[in-house]
Amino acid sequence: MSLSDELLLSYSIPVEKICYDERGLVPAIVQDYLDGTVLMMAWMSQESLIKTLETSETWFWSRSREELWHKGATSGHIQKVKSIRYDCDSDALLVGVEQLGDIACHTGERSCFHQVDSKIAPPPADTLSQLFQVICDRRDNPTESSYTCKLFAGGDNKILKKIGEETAEVVMAFKDDDASAIAGEVSDLLYHTMVALAHHNVDLKAVYRKLQERRR
Repeated sequence: MSLSDELLLSYSIPVEKICYDERGLVPAIVQDYLDGTVLMMAWMSQESLIKTLETSETWFWSRSREELWHKGATSGHIQKVKSIRYDCDSDALLVGVEQLGDIACHTGERSCFHQVDSKIAPPPADTLSQLFQVICDRRDNPTESSYTCKLFAGGDNKILKKIGEETAEVVMAFKDDDASAIAGEVSDLLYHTMVALAHHNVDLKAVYRKLQERRR
């Protein structure tokens, strides 16, 4: 068995069974493997898919240049492949990656899908990541009326005290076996914990990486 055969089996991608279009291409959606952000869409040929599997880095087919394209070869923003899935019709791919440099778009933005009504906006991610972005924005651009900003102003003493209080309330909610209260108190604890993360300049994605490592 060749190296490529082994990698194809490990990713469980039947390259020969993928339904390529009349040009021999299949659309590939590239997604951050940690927070689910959709980074870009590009086209893969059978050859570029095989090279992706062989190298564990994304390769695409450039329709304008009509040649293979190794993502990040020039910019350094290489995508390390963590997973590949194909849809129910076998005619679209979903590629989970670690985006080096955290930039996927040629404009310098994290995601190619950053435009909303012609305005630059952060690409959508999971709920916790979106909340963490707001918390970090409050830290960097404080306003007097913001509860989050008041927590930052109080420093560790105020922030950690709130984490202790919320932890006790989570315990009591579980003791009472109240599903609504449990969801609410856990939400409060997650929020205050993320304020502490932001206060100490620890990225939420660092927590996600630790969870991924432990999962393995």
